[in-house]
Amino acid sequence: QVQLVESGGGLVQAGDSLRLSCTVSGRPVSRSGMAWFRQGPKKERKFVAGIDWTHEPSYADSEKGRFTISRDDVKNTVYLQMDTLKPEDTAVYYCAARSWALSTLENEYDYWGQGTQVTVSA
Repeated sequence: QVQLVESGGGLVQAGDSLRLSCTVSGRPVSRSGMAWFRQGPKKERKFVAGIDWTHEPSYADSEKGRFTISRDDVKNTVYLQMDTLKPEDTAVYYCAARSWALSTLENEYDYWGQGTQVTVSA
């Protein structure tokens, strides 16, 4: 059984940083396309960042330069380092996994975590 557990969310001020973690059990992240999505209030869930099995990262245009995704194969964990946070980054952040390749489409992911809330105050 594959499980994804996110952690690291919280309430911060604009300009602060947070690091989210997604710990995976039941599937090696080294053989997965791993991604972070987020869903803000009254908004659709959208792709934020991802990393494929070769460690190649990909980012949504609005997050390039502020967010960094990384992976620890020993800990079987994926991280999302978020810097210079803005109020519009407020959302529930979800971790997702699929086989090998990366996708920006949420319906192409097989496994999801429960999400972690990030709230950025002005």
